[in-house]
Order: sequence, then C-alpha cells, then structure tokens
Amino acid sequence: MRRIEVPCTIEIEQTPESLHAYTTPEGVDIGPGDRVLVHGAPTNIKFGDKITVRGSATIIRATWLGRLRAHVTGLLSLVELYEVGFEPKESL
Repeated sequence: MRRIEVPCTIEIEQTPESLHAYTTPEGVDIGPGDRVLVHGAPTNIKFGDKITVRGSATIIRATWLGRLRAHVTGLLSLVELYEVGFEPKESL
C-alpha cells in the first residue's frame, strides 16, 4: 500500500509572534522520504489570526531506495554542521 488517505488537523498561524502551518495526520506514522499532501487547507488567512481546521491528507510512502536516500542525505547534511577549524590564535 503506497498511498494512504487519512484525516488530519491543520493549524495555521499568522501573528507577530509566529508564522507557521502544521498538519498532524491521524493514526499513521510518517517515515523518512514519505510525502504528505494536505487537502482542504485554507490558502489565505488574515494577519493576526490563528486557525485550526479539519482536513484530509494523502500519505505517499517512500520506497526502500527513497528511505535510504533520505537517510543518507540527512546524515550528509548533519556532517556539514561538524565543520571545525583549527587555526592558531593570533598574538596581539
């Protein structure tokens, strides 16, 4: 089963404190490489508003190769954060 239709909760906030949109699919775990297509989300929200609506989502499961690629890409991105320089301290 590669495609799964599930209900979800959609939270959108556009305030001076936060600008975000989250969705929480219900009853299913999302794995590396999986894609989530959200249906029924509002496309326009006024500044200062925060809304929570119910919608549906289609989860497209990644193949084993897609999961491996997502895992390797994540590791390589993490390694970029480890860049450390060993330079002598300049004397005054």
